[in-house]
Amino acid sequence: MMRLQGRTALVSGAGGPMGRTVAELFAREGASLILTDISGSRLDESVAAITPLLRAGARVTAQRADVTQAGEAAAVVAAGRAAIGHVDIVVNIVGGIKAKVLFEPMVTMTEQRWDATFALNTKGILHLTKLLAPIMVERQYGKIVNISSINFAGEMGNADYGAAKAAVASLTRTMAIEFAPHVNVNCIAPGTIRTSVLQRMPADELAFYAAKPLLKRLGEPADVANACLFLASDEASYITGEILAVSGGIWPAL
Repeated sequence: MMRLQGRTALVSGAGGPMGRTVAELFAREGASLILTDISGSRLDESVAAITPLLRAGARVTAQRADVTQAGEAAAVVAAGRAAIGHVDIVVNIVGGIKAKVLFEPMVTMTEQRWDATFALNTKGILHLTKLLAPIMVERQYGKIVNISSINFAGEMGNADYGAAKAAVASLTRTMAIEFAPHVNVNCIAPGTIRTSVLQRMPADELAFYAAKPLLKRLGEPADVANACLFLASDEASYITGEILAVSGGIWPAL
């Protein structure tokens, strides 16, 4: 039996490698999908890739948006619910670092970069949760999966990103407490995953991060997608408030 048959999942950041892979896997498992991304062209590509994977009776709808903006997040939810109906699952993929330079010492980091990184990694979760969690609580069913990072344990040159991802981990626990007992809220903490951000990384740094995990390789978007599927399914019905490291053996801990 397909694990998400009859469910509807909203996936933010669905135009990127990780979000698209999550959406593709969910489609194969029977879900209907509400997709959003800040890039309209990337979103169109995801819809084209996902549509042939949909199972009988499942549908996909998409709307370009910056979910860190409350109004745009609300428009996505309204359009998605109008097209498909209630939302059972939310996967908050949006996050990362917008700065051109990935690594910046804290003492030279601008306040603008700090604020931008926190907004990118936390505001989409805030807006979508405020819109959808009350409905999930009322319906007594819901699965929310947030994406943190093993960098929440602290990482040289990534003070902003590490702190923002620690905020995501903390938010996950608070959400799990506030929306219990009917909504499961969990968090994935990936290691270095082979996504578009790695294109900005020099070869020697890439080799360093590939050698760091116990499993001696970079993660793939599918590694994260498989964990998302488990946490979004009823197989994880007795799991909430947890942080699942998908990191090749690197253990994040403050």
